[in-house]
Amino acid sequence: MNLAVREGLLSFRRAPTLSALSVTTIAFSLFAFGLFGLVALNLRQALDQVGDRVEIRGFIAEGTAPEATSVALEDIQQFPEVAGVTLVTQAQALERARRELGEFEDVFEPGLLPASIEVRLREGARSPEAVKAVATRLAAYDFIDDIRYGEEWVAKLYRLRTIATAVGLALGLTFALVSMIIIGSTIRMAVLARAKEIQIMRLVGATDGFIRAPFLIEGFVKGVLGGLVALALTGATFLAIGRFVIQASFFGPLLALTGLAAGGALGVLASAVAVGRHLREVR
Repeated sequence: MNLAVREGLLSFRRAPTLSALSVTTIAFSLFAFGLFGLVALNLRQALDQVGDRVEIRGFIAEGTAPEATSVALEDIQQFPEVAGVTLVTQAQALERARRELGEFEDVFEPGLLPASIEVRLREGARSPEAVKAVATRLAAYDFIDDIRYGEEWVAKLYRLRTIATAVGLALGLTFALVSMIIIGSTIRMAVLARAKEIQIMRLVGATDGFIRAPFLIEGFVKGVLGGLVALALTGATFLAIGRFVIQASFFGPLLALTGLAAGGALGVLASAVAVGRHLREVR
């Protein structure tokens, strides 16, 4: 194993220019992936923040007994989809309307706006189907005059999240494939440069695993180094965007380490494919 590690690292000394070019190419490929990941992360957070505002509002009929409302509040709070439920009295509704629509303050008179029950949903229960199901159960109460929850708005939000996830997955797989092709090509060049050495090793009885090991280590190191450079470039871009354009969120430590591990894994996989192809050709 020590020999394989030493041989894998010696490739950087044997061909420093090619190794530097390989790492740079991998870095820019992963950098493009990192930038998209950064956009996807912030888009996801923005959609989650908007999703937190999804709520159902049931307007209470005038003259409803307070006891009936209290019992309903306790009952609704037990719904598995519900994160919280709030009673908004007529006075509170009037105060809110005057605060949010100050230019129409004179229009709002006491008793003009009905009391309501506002229902906030748990994370994971904000799909159009889940929201509609809760709204239907809320509408079943006799004292509920009307239900509002922005059905079209909820459907569009959920559709946007689905599209963003699908596009992110597709582009992520595309960038991963491009990275594998780049790493595989550089490892392939290294394999061809050492073709005679590999042939001699096979003649003296070296196993395929013994021959593969240094190249797999080389691919792993190149993938991790490329990932480090890409992470640094992504961080610099993030700081520039935060300073001159808009404040955004960056990858957490766990996500950054996962990216580096993914770079190493791509390097190993691409190297395995390139070396395996060469070994099959020289049998």
